[in-house]
Amino acid sequence: MHDNQEGVDRQKLERLKEMHEAQDRIKEAEYELEQAHEQLQQAVDEFTEAHGSEELDDIIDENIEKSFEEGNSDDTGDAQTAISAAIAEAEAGAGKEVPVAKKAKKETGLVASVEYVHGKKREHIPLSKLAGYKKDSSRLLWVGLKDPTEEELLKVCRDLSIIDEAAQEIIQQHRKPKIIDYGNYIQLVAVTITRENKKLVFGEMQMIFGVGFVLTVRRGGAMTNSSLRERMESCPELIARGSDFVVAEILDVFVDSFAALASRLEVEVNQVEQKMMLRGFRETDIRKLYKQRRDLLRIRTSITPMVEICRKIAVMNSPIIEPDSRSYFTVVSDRIARIDEQINALHEALAFAFEASLMIGQSHQTDITKKLAAWAAILAVPTAIAGIYGMNFKFMPELEWQYGYPLARGVDGGYLWFPIL
Repeated sequence: MHDNQEGVDRQKLERLKEMHEAQDRIKEAEYELEQAHEQLQQAVDEFTEAHGSEELDDIIDENIEKSFEEGNSDDTGDAQTAISAAIAEAEAGAGKEVPVAKKAKKETGLVASVEYVHGKKREHIPLSKLAGYKKDSSRLLWVGLKDPTEEELLKVCRDLSIIDEAAQEIIQQHRKPKIIDYGNYIQLVAVTITRENKKLVFGEMQMIFGVGFVLTVRRGGAMTNSSLRERMESCPELIARGSDFVVAEILDVFVDSFAALASRLEVEVNQVEQKMMLRGFRETDIRKLYKQRRDLLRIRTSITPMVEICRKIAVMNSPIIEPDSRSYFTVVSDRIARIDEQINALHEALAFAFEASLMIGQSHQTDITKKLAAWAAILAVPTAIAGIYGMNFKFMPELEWQYGYPLARGVDGGYLWFPIL
């Protein structure tokens, strides 16, 4: 019966050991998967920056079609496999041109092109009829593009009499906010940040505005301006203020999205701090904390330059910026500065949480070391007594005394129990 019980206990220990090993392998696989996703995203960003998003989209579509033809449409990893294959194919033939048939499939990037007269909506103007548009302060042409092709951008810039330098600048994708004053119009680049499946998606919105027109170009995960356009159309006096006021409203909507993102991040940071106080950090928690700190740093890099850009617009000596609109850019600048401080505080909070976790771990190790040192000191005397009796001397009177051994054991036991009592 006793042997059977030992066998059952041994099997339970072996199963428990296998479960721990399986958990360790799962953690390693999760970490490797996360690293693979980051490497894949980095490769996509590098290729997009070098060759543009259109070529990458075409190659991805081609690989997905191949996977469907081969009967792999039910595989959940087809999209990621297509992206990986697209990157490999793009790197192998980076110099080749995209087939014309693929380019023909791409739809126009036009979202809206509306003319307003004294703030009231007059008509929709297609891209083919932008040439010769008359610019004056009583009219406003608001053209919105989403992921347009290079040909579309060049045509719109020519029709709006935008110089080639500004056209080439707006074709490029930017990683950080930027502002360029061309005299008759101003180009502004803003980085947008959205949250999808607990991951940050960075996009951009470029704006060129002057007397009588606003051109907005959205790329990536940029936010939409449709709700803002509808709200402003319901109040014609807002649009009648001019293109500079429209841009100020767009930036204000940007700040609203930044504020919402900062609020969600604050909740997550609070959860991290509570987790640290309740049970401390594990290895997987440390990786997540590092990723959160890196995301906060990327957000600050994208937000902080907007403070100086808005302040520069507020004091810029330009006929495009009306005196009544300067205060709006100042307000936007102050709001962005407060959000930047909030993001910085969250970044520091994660750093403090990590340091506090290390200090708690070190304190716990110190307590264990003290306990071990105390028990080592307590066991020193019994060890000395046992060592003396283990020397096997020939002449030791207490060895022949009948109470010698019980007395030695009693001294040892009393010494050990004295600290406990």
